[in-house]
Amino acid sequence: MASVNLTDHFLIAMPNMVDPHFSRTLTYVCEHNDQGALGLVVNRPIDMSLSALLAQVSVAHTAPTLQKVPVHFGGPVQVDRGFVLHQPVGEWQSTLAVNGRIGLTTSKDILVAVGNGAGPSRLLVTLGYAGWAPGQLENELSQNAWLTVQAAPEVIFDLPCEERLPAAMQLLGIDFASLSEQAGHA
Repeated sequence: MASVNLTDHFLIAMPNMVDPHFSRTLTYVCEHNDQGALGLVVNRPIDMSLSALLAQVSVAHTAPTLQKVPVHFGGPVQVDRGFVLHQPVGEWQSTLAVNGRIGLTTSKDILVAVGNGAGPSRLLVTLGYAGWAPGQLENELSQNAWLTVQAAPEVIFDLPCEERLPAAMQLLGIDFASLSEQAGHA
């Protein structure tokens, strides 16, 4: 498969995805290059609030609204580590600027800022990430495991979790329910 850069794209798991970590997921690709790819699943909340996560890492906060902010399963790699996808990019100790609009931060300073009410205006917190070795994602694409589409920040940050996958499909003009589990080649 020809070289492709899927940074700042969504990966939409096809209905025949057998890996339980990725079945019916929408993954945002934060980085994709010749070293591999890194992404975060953005539509799989876990049974933990941001308030509980902050308490676990000893970050004080007083905002009762953080009880309602879900933490997400970001992928099966380093599930004990937090990743914060946010807008604006800002200046944190350890941030990957995905593009001019979205940042991925792994340093605790962003959580301290969130606890103080001074964090980014839009954020999604995950435990874990999805990672691919060099060529692995390209191979999965050639096997029809994923559909891809340019990401839209509003899908990540403005929609409830359960609406994100259908909204990404709409960016392609496809209804998820209409996809077949059988791959076809012309």
